[in-house]
Amino acid sequence: MSMHKPRIVSLLPSATEIVAALGLGTNLVGRSHACDFPIEVRQIPSMTRPRVNALKPSRTLHRNVTKLIEKVLSVFEVDAERLRAAKPDFIITQHQCEACAVTEKDLADALAKWTGSKPTIISLAPTKLSEVWASFGTVGEMMDLGWAGRELAEQARERVEVIAERAPPLKDRPTVACIEWLDPPMIAGNWIPDLVVAAGGRPVMAKSGQHAESTTLGKIAEASADAMVLMPCGFDLERTMTEGREFLARPSMAKTRAVRDGRVWAVDGNAYFNRPGPRLMTSVEILTEILNPRQFNAGYQGVGWESLADR
Repeated sequence: MSMHKPRIVSLLPSATEIVAALGLGTNLVGRSHACDFPIEVRQIPSMTRPRVNALKPSRTLHRNVTKLIEKVLSVFEVDAERLRAAKPDFIITQHQCEACAVTEKDLADALAKWTGSKPTIISLAPTKLSEVWASFGTVGEMMDLGWAGRELAEQARERVEVIAERAPPLKDRPTVACIEWLDPPMIAGNWIPDLVVAAGGRPVMAKSGQHAESTTLGKIAEASADAMVLMPCGFDLERTMTEGREFLARPSMAKTRAVRDGRVWAVDGNAYFNRPGPRLMTSVEILTEILNPRQFNAGYQGVGWESLADR
């Protein structure tokens, strides 16, 4: 790498958080419109815009996103001119979920008109928690800061291990259903089952490393989980609370064991659980606080999570 300060464009909220955690926040010259943390990145020019209105109801949003993906269009639109003007050395994107970020194909199209030297594209697609931590090393390595990436990954592993060691034995653990979309209902996959296990629960209807599964209210009710955590992708805590109450009021949900026992919670999925970055460390702590309040109190209630039990 040349000695000049590398210019980085991150088109992935989680990658923006990784770059900042590696101490490279001031190297960012572009971000996606969804990159909003740490707060100072909001000053950086946005290189993308959404093609669907994220404020629409869940079912409409799901339908619109599905339609766009079927047409092989990205859900985000890359501003090729802005990207060119930013003259990045590195562009970080992902090749996992077309609903969540700019894909390599979009980038290739935007860069096709490029003149001069093409930037290096780093594409991340972790599916398990171990792969999320490993991605810190990958980004660090590419930026000639391998040691910083490894250190961040090590810190994440240790923080989660400390919590996991205090988790109850398997037979005493509550079963936990994590809901990633409310209408149509989807069960959270990928790294979420790993977070549940680390926090002292047993994930139901989901396996580590598998993508979110579409399901039905009937199947969720049948699974009869001890606890239910609502974490719709891209929703903040307030929106999850509002739509979550409607979701739990449906007859098949209202009768479930978790709802009857008052063991239902809303979390800020957008800030924490949906992003495969450094804040998954906090996500484990949030889940632990929810599942084992007597053992663990990190003070995230009202910020990262809230009870949806009728009080």
